[in-house]
Amino acid sequence: MAKKKPAQDPALAQNRKARFNYAIEETVEAGVVLTGTEIKSVRAGQITIGDGFVTVNDGQAILTNVNIASYENGNQFNVDPLRNRVLLLHKKQIARLALFAKEPGVTIVPLKVYMKRGFAKVLLGVGRGKKQYDKRQTIKKRDQERDLNRRFKK
Repeated sequence: MAKKKPAQDPALAQNRKARFNYAIEETVEAGVVLTGTEIKSVRAGQITIGDGFVTVNDGQAILTNVNIASYENGNQFNVDPLRNRVLLLHKKQIARLALFAKEPGVTIVPLKVYMKRGFAKVLLGVGRGKKQYDKRQTIKKRDQERDLNRRFKK
């Protein structure tokens, strides 16, 4: 029998600043409509989701401002790296996201991109923007936990 591979983080890209800048209230998994050369770039990890966000227009969720680098071997089939990409969600999920998006101070941000059974998936987070003092509290709390862990490790 073949040995199992060690578990590894399946994320191809993570938005590490999202949980710092936003208080994430809810997460949703969505598929992404990509072209052939885009999916090859995503599998190679050439995707940046740090500045991305989701808008809901006419019953469609659209991923905006996400950079998928051009595939170097796909000369004529490459598309614009910053083009808007349609997200694949159920109607009820889109309606729920539209309600969240209408609230003031709420943003839908991509948290991570990963492959699931051969398909590219995006984990979306519904986030409420943090104030500056909330961010300072988060940093202070993290530092205190780190100090405690160091003391107990010795």
